[in-house]
This record gives sequence, structure tokens and C-alpha cells, in this order.
Amino acid sequence: MTPPPSPHAFPVRVYYEDTDFSGVVYHASYLRFMERGRTEMLRARDVHQGAIHAGDAEIRFGFAVRAMQIDFLRPARMDDLLTIETSVVEIGGASMELAQAVKRGEETLATALVRIACVADSRPCRIPAAIRASLGV
Repeated sequence: MTPPPSPHAFPVRVYYEDTDFSGVVYHASYLRFMERGRTEMLRARDVHQGAIHAGDAEIRFGFAVRAMQIDFLRPARMDDLLTIETSVVEIGGASMELAQAVKRGEETLATALVRIACVADSRPCRIPAAIRASLGV
């Protein structure tokens, strides 16, 4: 059995704009950090959302977050250097499930399980075979 690939790691620095009045990262900022992590994981696997949206793929489609379960474990603070880890858990016909972790060094600050839907013309559609192959677990 082949072990699963290691998570994709994307570094993020916490800026003033990411925090609340006390210098602690505002909860919605974690969503932006995770979005960037997912986008960069796809880019690292040669899946470019800009090209897909422009119609350069088999079909013109987009990825949309359908559901997200997030656990905030510890606070991040201004100037922290974080790593957003993203792993493909499961790929279905028209959706995929990703696991994400926000880390400061070895310390996990937040985790999320994200269900992503593949959508074309406001309707679910199959994830193209080439993309499925590049994301395969």
C-alpha cells in the first residue's frame, strides 16, 4: 500500500489586518489563510483555477466550498509565521474533501475538514479526469 502524500505546506505571515483589537488573529482570517493554502496546493499539482475559470480546461467550472468544519484550538498573533497544511482526504465524482491545519511551528492552532464541490453553470459537475489524476490519493 502506498502511503498518502505529505500535506502541501504554504507559509503565511500574520499582519495587523488579520487581527482584532488585541493583536489576536480574527476568526475569519483563518478562512482566508486556508483558502490560500487550498489554492496553492492545487497550483502545486498543476491545477490552475484562473485558467479553468477562463475556459482553458475540458469544461469551464469552478470549485466552491460546500461545507467546512473548523476547530479553533489556540490563538495566532500578529507577526506569527504560520504554515497552512492541506491534504486531499477523498475525491468523489463531483466533490472532494480536504483536511487543513494551521500551524505555528509544530503547534496546531486550527484544523478544518472542507468539502469542495465542482460546479458549472450553477450546477454540480464531475471533476475532470486530468484534475482527478493530479489530486489522486
